Parts: sequence; C-alpha cells; structure tokens
Amino acid sequence: MTTQSPTFGGPTALGPRPVVSPRRDALRRLRRNRLAVVGAVVVVVLLFIALVGPALAPWHYRVQDLDALRANGNRPLPPFSPGHLLGTDLLGRDLFSRLLDGAQISMSVAVVVQLVVLLLGVPIGAAAGWFGGRIDNYLMRFTDVVYAFPDLLFIILLSVAFQDTVVGDAMDGLLLIFIAIGLTAWVTMARLVRGQVLSLKESEFIEAARAIGVSDRRIVTRHLLPNAIGPVIVAVTLGIPSAILAEATLSFIGIGIQSPRASWGSLIDDGSRWIQSAPHLVIFPAIALAIALTSFTFLGDGLRDALDPKLRGKQ
Repeated sequence: MTTQSPTFGGPTALGPRPVVSPRRDALRRLRRNRLAVVGAVVVVVLLFIALVGPALAPWHYRVQDLDALRANGNRPLPPFSPGHLLGTDLLGRDLFSRLLDGAQISMSVAVVVQLVVLLLGVPIGAAAGWFGGRIDNYLMRFTDVVYAFPDLLFIILLSVAFQDTVVGDAMDGLLLIFIAIGLTAWVTMARLVRGQVLSLKESEFIEAARAIGVSDRRIVTRHLLPNAIGPVIVAVTLGIPSAILAEATLSFIGIGIQSPRASWGSLIDDGSRWIQSAPHLVIFPAIALAIALTSFTFLGDGLRDALDPKLRGKQ
C-alpha cells in the first residue's frame, strides 16, 4: 500500500522560504522604485557626459564664432542655428559645448566634495563615537561650531579670501571650490557616523571582538564602519545636490569658476543679461542644473528607502 504526500500548493509549499541576502533585498526594492531608477540612469548619463562629453563637443568651450556673431548683428545666435545646436552666448561661444563643460565641472564637484566629506567626517565621527568622554565632547563641540556657522557665508568668505592666491588660481578656481564646500559639508557626515558607532559599539559581536583582543582600530574599520555603510551611502548621495547647487551659486555671484570655463551657474548669470531677447541662454543651463539636482535627489531617496532595515520584507 502506497501513501501520497499532500500537495497543498506544490512540493515547496511547506518548505522554508528562500533566504535573500540584504544586498539583493535592497537592490530589489531599489529597482521597484521607478523614480530612483530614472534618477540612477540620468546620473550615469551625466557621469558619462562629464568624462567624454567635452571631447565630443562640436566646439571648444572657449572658441568664438565671430563671423556668425557679426552676421547676427553681434547678438547671441538662437537655437538650431547653423553649426550651433543650442545657439551661442553673447561672445559667440557654442552654448551646447559650454553646457558639456559645465556638466564636467558639476560632476567633478559632486565626486571630489563628497570625498573630502568622507575623509573628514567619517574619522571624526568614528573617533567621537568610539572613544567617547572628552574626545567625543571636544570633537562634537567643534563640529557644532562649524555646523552653526552659515554654510554659504563660510564658503563665500573662504572663496574671497583665497581668490587671488595660488590655491584660488589652481584649476581655474575649481580647487578652491572643492576645499571651501568640503570644509562646510563634513559636519553632517560626522554626526551621522558618530550616531551609528554609538548604536553599534555595544552590540554582541563588538563585545566578542573586544574579548578576543581585537584592536580598537581594527574593530572600527572592520566591524563598525562596514555595518554603517548604508546610511553613509545615502548621506553621500543626498549631499551631492547641495554641493552642485553651492558651486552653481558661487559661480552665479562671480566668485566660483573663472572664465572662460563654463559653470551652469555662470552661464545663468551671463544669460540673465539677455533674458528678454535671448532667453535660451538662461533656460538651457537652468534645465541642466534642475535635471542634475532632481536626479541625485531621486536616487538618494530611493537608496534611503532600499537600505532602511525597517522596510525589509514589507515591499
């Protein structure tokens, strides 16, 4: 006599559910967020443009088409003019090529400033959270002082103070922007890392590492910081729009990127003088800036939702 096993929904109905790693689970939830996916695609395109766009530009960003400018009565050429897809600025320079140069500047600021933030904020926050006591008090009071000072005002003061120095002239003023924005943006990262270290250092796996004699440096670098990588990634992604906007603001008020380099902020400033007769000089760089800021914001929000352990298993 033979017996048959029950078939309640198939052979795997009563079996254990497959275990999904946290990385795959986060990636699955990120893919289901359509705005985050769109933002990620646009970010990849912007990074690609920053790397190879200026090399493929139809004109060099500083070359002037004076013949076309004179033929148009010394006025900026409109979009879809012969040889100039988006027209030219008031000096006859191709606007499309200068937008590509502006993308390179903005993406450089996005990457380098966040590297400065990581190099300053992560060690300070980790040291404050791990050692505690006076070290925590001194580091966090210094962080509070920097945090209380208005960011944009501090950036402007640094930019003006070092504008005519070797640092200010390096890389057409880009190096000074890296330093100025990075020195004001690390405080949020330091407080975030400190909070993560404080919440993790009393965990059982940290106590076990201490019991077997693992050094403090190894515990922090091999155990604490890797477990805090999710919030750090989110903070870096959400900090990029602020850095790009700060650079555009500095260039707009005339203390950022030096001419003839083209920043989206300086392009908007130059075009504002011709906004009545040539509005495309403001519209195109403003659209480029808005797309970059929105894309990084969408991606950062998506990463925050995907890496949040409270949402695991709910999506």
